[in-house]
Amino acid sequence: MAKDLSRLLRPKSIAVIGGGSWGQQIILQSERMGFGGSIWPVHPKADDIAGHQTFARIEDLPEPPDAVFIGINRHATIEAVQALSDMGAGGAVCFASGFSESVAEDNTGGDLQTRLIAAAGDMPILGPNCYGFINALDGALLWPDQHGASRVDKGVAILTQSSNISINLTMQKRALPIAYMVACGNMAQTSQAQIAAALIDDPRVTAVGLHIEGFGNIREWEALATKAHHRGVPLIALKVGASEQAQAATVSHTASLAGSDAGAQALLDRLGIPRLTALPDFLETLKLLHCCGPLTGSNVASISCSGGEASLIADMAVGTGVTFPPLNNDQKTRLRAALGPMVALNNPLDYHTYIWRDEGAMTRAWSGMTGGATDLTLSIVDYPTTDPTDWACATRAALNVRAKTGTPFAIASTLPELLPEDTARDLMAGGVVPLMGLREAISAIRAACQIKPPSADPICLPGHITGSQLLTEGASKQALADYGLPVPQNRTVRGAEQAQRAAQELDGPFAVKGVGLAHKSDQFAVRLGVRPTEVGQVAKDIGTEDILLEEMITGTVAELLIGVVRDPAHGFVLTLGAGGVLTEVMRDTVSLLIPSGSETIRTALGKLKTAPLLAGYRGQPAADMDSILAAIQAVQAYVIENADLIDEVEINPLLCTPDKAVAVDALIRKA
Repeated sequence: MAKDLSRLLRPKSIAVIGGGSWGQQIILQSERMGFGGSIWPVHPKADDIAGHQTFARIEDLPEPPDAVFIGINRHATIEAVQALSDMGAGGAVCFASGFSESVAEDNTGGDLQTRLIAAAGDMPILGPNCYGFINALDGALLWPDQHGASRVDKGVAILTQSSNISINLTMQKRALPIAYMVACGNMAQTSQAQIAAALIDDPRVTAVGLHIEGFGNIREWEALATKAHHRGVPLIALKVGASEQAQAATVSHTASLAGSDAGAQALLDRLGIPRLTALPDFLETLKLLHCCGPLTGSNVASISCSGGEASLIADMAVGTGVTFPPLNNDQKTRLRAALGPMVALNNPLDYHTYIWRDEGAMTRAWSGMTGGATDLTLSIVDYPTTDPTDWACATRAALNVRAKTGTPFAIASTLPELLPEDTARDLMAGGVVPLMGLREAISAIRAACQIKPPSADPICLPGHITGSQLLTEGASKQALADYGLPVPQNRTVRGAEQAQRAAQELDGPFAVKGVGLAHKSDQFAVRLGVRPTEVGQVAKDIGTEDILLEEMITGTVAELLIGVVRDPAHGFVLTLGAGGVLTEVMRDTVSLLIPSGSETIRTALGKLKTAPLLAGYRGQPAADMDSILAAIQAVQAYVIENADLIDEVEINPLLCTPDKAVAVDALIRKA
């Protein structure tokens, strides 16, 4: 059952255990932000901390506190958590380090973390190795260091697994209203997904940004995505771990299981959570979502008074999925009335400077770009650093457009520093999105239109296995054929003489393969197009004791790879791609998680560079897509039924013809 974090995150009373500068900061910063509840320092010797009378023991507190910052050493932290749990406190932030994140240097850290969890019982704790959180809605700051947050009425919530990144994000000068900043620490008891699920219970939270190092319990993330979708609160992620170096740093930082990046991306796609790769893009996306919510599509109308800016944004959007649809007749009529005959009407639109500083004309022209197939209208404006007030006409025009049309509207600067923070705040107050930097704007738009409902099907989670064995090709094919995967007629025989006799029972030409080799082609142990009379000699030449003899498949229009890999951090990763001997050279793949429905698989296959071959390229026949889907579903069915045993499954290639799809090579590695 999910823990109730409401008292901890939205406290009416705060206790601070421990003196020194860390403890004083909790008190001072909460007071500066106008916290209206009680603050109770606990210290065995001091009489006063930051102007507040202290209590010598936790047990001396006037009542169980809602939120507690524990700023003492790791051993004493466990004792304090036990006392707080016994008295019914709402929850605690455990600041001390030296727990599971330090096992490599101190083998007692893991045991201490286990004891900490046991001491907490049902009481929620954040951390350990955790800076805590900022609640800028209520002025409650269980946060011992500097920050740049200010009091807000509503805003976004940000959760990170890095205290330093948390601090840096609060220092942003992008006018993004941050309602909550949470540093999750080791997440010994309370996970990032659980914290996020508690934050979206607050109706003042407009969007949630998640800086993720490792996912942990997948079921919790599925529950979070479902809850956020039902509440209408968009989620975005900045997931690290794409590089080997980042994965290594993740393990040493918070002891998170990083898993494969393909698995992480497939999981985020399945949860409907768009992924950002840079902090500026992350913040700008949150800003867009705060102002407008998710976009219904990626169609943008861009207007600027410079042809250079129009060309720049058009080029920057190439390959991102952000598009600039042609103007419809209604848009052209409105634009022509506002701009006259001298401006060529296109999207992106360069309206020159004929109407600059004419607030009414600018409003009419910018309004003219709205409507039609447009999901977001964007006006590119760079405010001069010398006197930004000289461009106030642009601010007023943007606010007019938003008020007049009610459609999503943004002001974007080409460089982040050319949109002043106070101007950005004025724009946001009127519902206009102030996007700082064109690259960041494109990234934000792309992410805002990728927010989707999460999959309703639970992810198939792998069992724990300690070792695995590789099945032969024949055994692998038979195991998959039992679940409906088509394979060629074949015989596994021993020696050249048996191979020659088996050839009389099958229809040639044949594929003759050595058995027991993982990469048969590399060792010249695969011979194709072998005539019946040649089978014995070819088997002798291959040289392996056992031989696999198969009927050849003809009429192939495409070769596909179907791969499944056990990823303990994310589930079973289903990889689909261009198959054959050049598959590693082409690297044309897409990844999903098992189970995936047929329509999801069909869409994924359509993203491959080799997709035109499946559809029938340059007059060639198309592959039988229904047979391809059935083959992939057969592989999924086998994996789901054997989830506790499977380590890896690979079909390469699946030969796709106009009327069937047949697996001519298969590999299974299982416990």
